[in-house]
Amino acid sequence: MRTAYSRQKSYADGHRCELEFEVGDHVFLKVVPMKGVMRFGRKGKMSPRYIRPFEILERVGTLVYRVALPPHLSTVHNIFHVSTLRKYMSNPSHVLSHEPLKLAPDLTYEERPVGILQRQERILRNRVNSMIKVKWANHTEQEATWETEADLRNLYPELFGK
Repeated sequence: MRTAYSRQKSYADGHRCELEFEVGDHVFLKVVPMKGVMRFGRKGKMSPRYIRPFEILERVGTLVYRVALPPHLSTVHNIFHVSTLRKYMSNPSHVLSHEPLKLAPDLTYEERPVGILQRQERILRNRVNSMIKVKWANHTEQEATWETEADLRNLYPELFGK
């Protein structure tokens, strides 16, 4: 019995890490994915395990912390056990640069193609589709999409010139 206890304790001690946070630290909050439930814009396996960094307001107990939550999470209790928190290491590359958008009064904006990056012929069973990789305004080249040439000619004839 004693050897079994010793073995189990050594396994548990090897996997345990003592976490401790200070007031003002930023932490990620662990969320549990549920099958078929939409969480933070994604469903199922692709839903995030940890969500955005939150600031620690105070230490409530030895392993419990109060976290500053935004207003849209006001229905969630703001005290969490240390096992549901992960340390956030700030990195200057995490800061995203953005250009302000021209929004309509109903808070929408129009997507316009800026240029054609690549052309490709996709052969299906008995027809050939001309595909074009399009760079959109307000997006990077990595966010370019493949569109059919016929659709783009109908919607944006100015993109192809004369």
